[in-house]
Amino acid sequence: MNMKRIALILPRFGRYGGVERFGYNLSAALTDSGYSVDFICARAEDEPPQGVNIINVGRYGFCRAGKLLWFVLAAEKARKNGNYDLTISLGKSLNQDMLRIGGGPLESFWSLSQRAWPKGFARSFKMFRRRTALVNLIIKYIERKQAASDCRMVCVSHRVRDWMVDSHPSLAGRKIDVIYNKPDLSLFSPFSQEERNFSRAEFSLSEKDVLISTATTNFALKGVSVLIKALAELPENYHLQVAGGRNPSKYIKLAKELGVAGRVRFLGKVEDMPALYGRSDVFVLPSFYDACSNSVLEALACGVPVISSRDNGSSYFLPEEQIIDDPSDYMKLAEMIPKTATEEQGQPFQWPDDVPCGIEPYLKFVEEFLSK
Repeated sequence: MNMKRIALILPRFGRYGGVERFGYNLSAALTDSGYSVDFICARAEDEPPQGVNIINVGRYGFCRAGKLLWFVLAAEKARKNGNYDLTISLGKSLNQDMLRIGGGPLESFWSLSQRAWPKGFARSFKMFRRRTALVNLIIKYIERKQAASDCRMVCVSHRVRDWMVDSHPSLAGRKIDVIYNKPDLSLFSPFSQEERNFSRAEFSLSEKDVLISTATTNFALKGVSVLIKALAELPENYHLQVAGGRNPSKYIKLAKELGVAGRVRFLGKVEDMPALYGRSDVFVLPSFYDACSNSVLEALACGVPVISSRDNGSSYFLPEEQIIDDPSDYMKLAEMIPKTATEEQGQPFQWPDDVPCGIEPYLKFVEEFLSK
């Protein structure tokens, strides 16, 4: 039997991180569908699914620019040598048949994300460093090359598609597919009342307490300081738990200054995210920039009311009254939180039938491409 050969390209292979987890799941689904799958990466952090072959090209160099350049050139060489029937890129690559755009263009990211830092020298200097960094010049070249290619483009949200067209006007009028991420519904589902009570008891939360949760690896970009300021405007029975991130000292200091340190918990890396969602009354992510937050979709799947910003692609699934236009407006956020937190808990989210989500649409695209 002549199995069709498919290559996936992404610097890191593993299950930690949104795009990495997607790549892992897609590779498994492709092998289950009978394809021969090679995963071209610079580093493998997990054992691959059965049938998936890892091609580790490394990522060498003395700086980020050198490492990126090494990877894209080595990955391109591996792609050519592999003589694949189909190449799917999940990130930075020079040539591909299908491109999944998961992060959006640099210009949009720079324009929107700078709002996470106060106006002044620090913000201006940060933007100067971004625009002059060699690694970003390389990324912009790759973006232009990908935008000019005739590959099939798939964006992870309508927001990302809009940003791509804004940054690359040549894409206007071109067919660009949108496929949203979809959480593992066997893992992310509403908690029973017993499970919810048990999880809340671990943190000494009473029935009168209202728990706000959020999750991020970038406190500034995802508006954690805004959330702390909003918490300071809310009654004493409101609490905040923050999953992820690295060094919260700056935000702990802010919480102390505002007198809410006793109501804020920084949890670090959380392995059991369903438990965090399950004990929450509302999940809030006031992102300044977010292509399509997986945590918002996971919270929805767990039946938790969600507030997020318009510049988060996942807000596509939220009602208008739960979308904040200016993520820095903590007073508006403090007004929205009590209204949203009182919604009925535990109602499973109904994924719209007319909005492509998850792995299945990709498998359909692959079948269509290989049947030509």
